Amino acid sequence: MKLIVAIIQPHQLEATKIALSQVKVFRLTIMDCQGFGRQHGKQDIVGADDIALNLRRKVQLQIAVNDEFVEPTVSAIQAAARSGDEGEIGDGKIFVVPLEDCIRIRTGERGPDAI
Repeated sequence: MKLIVAIIQPHQLEATKIALSQVKVFRLTIMDCQGFGRQHGKQDIVGADDIALNLRRKVQLQIAVNDEFVEPTVSAIQAAARSGDEGEIGDGKIFVVPLEDCIRIRTGERGPDAI
């Protein structure tokens, strides 16, 4: 089992959800978040002051999958969240981390059956 954490542009969320449903991934958690990487945030002028906000709005997806769904899930996110054919700085990141256990609260099932 793996936990896939993807940070993407908010305007790519709908396309990403559609791409995930096409590879039979229907369970995910979506959170609004802020951050910056190579974009280095942005400068805003507030009143007479030039202030570095340094944060960009992003969307974080968390998806727990069994091992056979890792590559289809990653490929779907990458294809849907990339800007154009080449991609652009700020398109996001995908992290794949081991998932030690999963417990379905309702039934008590554990492991891959609980996903």
